[in-house]
Amino acid sequence: MALLLEHEFKPLPADKQIETLPFLDAVAHLPPFFDCLGTPIVYSPVKADLTGNIKKIRMVYDSNPTKFKTLQNILEVEKEMHGSAWPKTGATLALMWLKRGLKFMLVLLQSISDGERDEEHPNLIRVNAMKAYEIALKKYHGWMLQKLFMGSVYALPYKSDLLKALEKGKEVKEEESIEKIHQFLLRVTPILDAIYEMYTKMNAELSYKA
Repeated sequence: MALLLEHEFKPLPADKQIETLPFLDAVAHLPPFFDCLGTPIVYSPVKADLTGNIKKIRMVYDSNPTKFKTLQNILEVEKEMHGSAWPKTGATLALMWLKRGLKFMLVLLQSISDGERDEEHPNLIRVNAMKAYEIALKKYHGWMLQKLFMGSVYALPYKSDLLKALEKGKEVKEEESIEKIHQFLLRVTPILDAIYEMYTKMNAELSYKA
């Protein structure tokens, strides 16, 4: 899967301390995934949000690479720096939204990899996209954004077209593409789970609606 596997994520260490720079370098290759979903009015903002949050985190990291060596360092240092404004500020807030965009992407891909589908329309990915939206983003969106996303599922590409787009236009057997998705998920899911766990432990999760 050319798009998903072109830059590897480092394995999650035993202490779950995720190094900031390798994480940012790997995740910076993922926003083009949203181009593969079509429907620019919906997914271009998601892509832009992902890209913008990566830049915000990188700016904080670049300001002091030693102090912000790991993602946990970022949360700990910013909590100390920003006081009562934390966690709704800085790289902490950017990473909070970044992980939600990644969660949408991973749940969608996991659902496709697991073979979940509408039996009457097996080449559509509406079922997969709706599941991803319900789990990752819906509760953080206001009524208008929810309506926009719900409507967008009818303009999503066919599964075969999505897989071809992820292969950057190459014709690849579906089983091979699904196996590559599986390999990508094996690498990235533990990292994302660890980020969610970190936010929960540090009481940094916010539930306000965008």
